[in-house]
Amino acid sequence: MTGGGLLVAGTTSDAGKSVVTAGICRWLVRQGVKVAPFKAQNMSLNSFVTREGAEIGRAQAMQAQACRVEPTALMNPVLLKPGGEQSSQVVLLGKPVGELSARGYHGGRQQQLLGTVLECLAELRGTYDAVICEGAGSPAEINLRRTDIVNMGIARNAGLPVLVVGDIDRGGVFASFFGTVALLSWEDQELIAGFLVNKFRGDVSLLEPGIDMLHDLTGRRTYGVLPFRHGLGIDEEDGLRISLRGAVRESEVSSPVGEDVLRVAVCAVPLMSNFTDVDALAAEPGVVVRFVDRPEELADADLVVVPGTRGTVRALEWLRERGLARALVRRAAEGRPILGICGGFQLLGEHIEDDVESRRGQVEGLGVLPVRVRFAREKTLTRPVGEALGEPVEGYEIHHGVAEVTGGEPFLDGCRVGRTWGTHWHGSLESDGFRRAFLREVAAAAGRRFVPAPDTSFAALREEQLDRLGDLIEQHADTDALWRLIESGAPQGLPFIPPGAPA
Repeated sequence: MTGGGLLVAGTTSDAGKSVVTAGICRWLVRQGVKVAPFKAQNMSLNSFVTREGAEIGRAQAMQAQACRVEPTALMNPVLLKPGGEQSSQVVLLGKPVGELSARGYHGGRQQQLLGTVLECLAELRGTYDAVICEGAGSPAEINLRRTDIVNMGIARNAGLPVLVVGDIDRGGVFASFFGTVALLSWEDQELIAGFLVNKFRGDVSLLEPGIDMLHDLTGRRTYGVLPFRHGLGIDEEDGLRISLRGAVRESEVSSPVGEDVLRVAVCAVPLMSNFTDVDALAAEPGVVVRFVDRPEELADADLVVVPGTRGTVRALEWLRERGLARALVRRAAEGRPILGICGGFQLLGEHIEDDVESRRGQVEGLGVLPVRVRFAREKTLTRPVGEALGEPVEGYEIHHGVAEVTGGEPFLDGCRVGRTWGTHWHGSLESDGFRRAFLREVAAAAGRRFVPAPDTSFAALREEQLDRLGDLIEQHADTDALWRLIESGAPQGLPFIPPGAPA
């Protein structure tokens, strides 16, 4: 028997598809439904390693957590990791299979993957009561429809009803809803069941006349109006969209337990990957996290984080061009705390031999850590477990660079010299005891009277956040109508809205 399904599409990128998908998943699992997330194709530099050693988008890992199931490669069979403006690494079923230009991918390779994508979805639907799928961008990207495998392409092939999400906070949501439907073919329009308004501020009664008119124009209902809520941005797909001077997403800094706050500056390197590593720092009361791109912004930082990147050599050049490299070297010499993670760890070393990512050969690093890095064609994808600073810690590794550590003190399979730490481990700061021990060392080195909160549980905070998403769906969407969609598909007899897709 095949389980029910739903595709959550959006009028635009960042309309809220990931969050809505997670919310529906959490609402369903609280009703006793066995549910799984799915995204056929994801383009993201924020990824995660499953227990079987497969790389998938972090958004799907977060959605799996919303479902209270273990993430697997089936949930995100195709992951594209941009390496610049022109090409991306293609990760298929959790393993890299090569680099392709956008033209090469959309010119034929993408359509070849449709069979694999449909097999993964079918396997999930054969295992779970329901599979909630997330689209990408907009389903009305008419230039890409022929080769689409993530929006209407998969909805048509799998017979999925489609819920279109629109971000009303941006304005133009009714035009976006109508235009999305009107640019689709008759066959695609038959699957567009209706709409969900996201991020509404104000009195819903003022919106109702527009919702009624939209129904009259399209024959499709609106399944809910979700209010705007601060602090719900979780595991976004693209680190490049982060505001350089904003705090991490919309989180508010709680009052410190001690007398001082702790200031963390994250170097906003190009092709920044897994910037979610600093979320656990931002969750600590009294820790202020910001992204920076100028050397003077490091001056008052108690800790500087050099994050992961899909372009280590490019990030190294960027740091030098902006004067940040000199500031980091000077900071290390002064014994002021620096943490390098993955690509950030690699560029703090003596040299990098890269014939894989940038193909630049040997490049001098910043020379802060006694490490030599050689890029291997095989990607390391592991979930290590260990101990550091007297505390248990676990993480995940995603990298081509192989580090030869020639000195310093051992630190999470990397090393430490003075107050500079380097590791390939992503996610280590989510281990509560280790994070508190690390922050105590940073505070002592910085001379701050900062005290980590004794009871901050990152896992519990994430669960609370996912429950808030489930609450949004339960309280502000027509859940009975949503379940009918998931169980029975799109309503019959939905009208065609001209002009439809171009020939």
